[in-house]
Amino acid sequence: MAHLIERLIPAAVSAPTLVATPRRAAWGHWLGASASAVLLACSPATSAGSQSATLTPAQLQARYEAGQQLFEEKCRTEAGIRIYRKVEKVEGILLQKIRTDRGDRSWTDPMWVGAANTHDSTDDGYINSFLGYEHSSDRVKPVSPESRGYITPDYQPGNPSNVRGYRYVEVEDGGQRWRYSGSMRAVGKKDIHAPNVVYALKQNPNMDLNVYRWVLDKTPAAGPAPRYAVTFEDHVIPEHRKLWVASTTIKVLDLQAKETMAEFTRFVWSQGGVSPWLRVRSCPRIPGSDSDNPTRKFVDQVLIPKQEETK
Repeated sequence: MAHLIERLIPAAVSAPTLVATPRRAAWGHWLGASASAVLLACSPATSAGSQSATLTPAQLQARYEAGQQLFEEKCRTEAGIRIYRKVEKVEGILLQKIRTDRGDRSWTDPMWVGAANTHDSTDDGYINSFLGYEHSSDRVKPVSPESRGYITPDYQPGNPSNVRGYRYVEVEDGGQRWRYSGSMRAVGKKDIHAPNVVYALKQNPNMDLNVYRWVLDKTPAAGPAPRYAVTFEDHVIPEHRKLWVASTTIKVLDLQAKETMAEFTRFVWSQGGVSPWLRVRSCPRIPGSDSDNPTRKFVDQVLIPKQEETK
């Protein structure tokens, strides 16, 4: 068995806080209410479904309390980040699975496979999250393991942190291994007649008129696959899902040594609402910015990306 060198279970596990998914953020703040009121807000036509429509307030309260008890027990006994080994200056990794796009109905489905990890981007966005730069949300303090930031594709000179992601990631699809990389490229020109451009040209006649956008490149991978890989396993346990508790385990693997280098087991619990999986408590949380691609922020603690050489 691998030797545990680091176990990260934030103190918030003992008293988890309500967190919002990126999609939910635009909906405004969720105001607290009694357990029964929250669960009654779940539309009978949606997921919890018609079952909720037939439950009495007392039964809803009992389900709420059972879900909370199960969630908090799992936070104490199973959830956590366990790191057995780290590697520095990693340039590329293999993604054995990709988080795929979720339909609107998923948010209301108690058996939705991906319910425990709604904070990650999906499809190409999932791939991009491993390639982008991590920036600090603080104007002065750089990102750290205790205070993670946000990820974008571009380098930001004025930010105290520009922590680069991986140079490339590879993905297996249909028997073919593909290599993804990306860069900011000029994809068009600004309209020189637009008022804001006219004003900017008066201030600086030599301004760059190019429009830049992140472009993701996909090419057939040549040579051996990357040594290190990332995968995940979403758990659908009917007894847990009846109480709106979901879980997932993300793993970092050394394919050459055939070892598990780290594991991230996360539990979430929905307290109800029209779209229950949009309103969850989770444990453990990535410190600082848990709602922005937590898988990348777990993986880069283990497979530390190679950074630019400083002179």
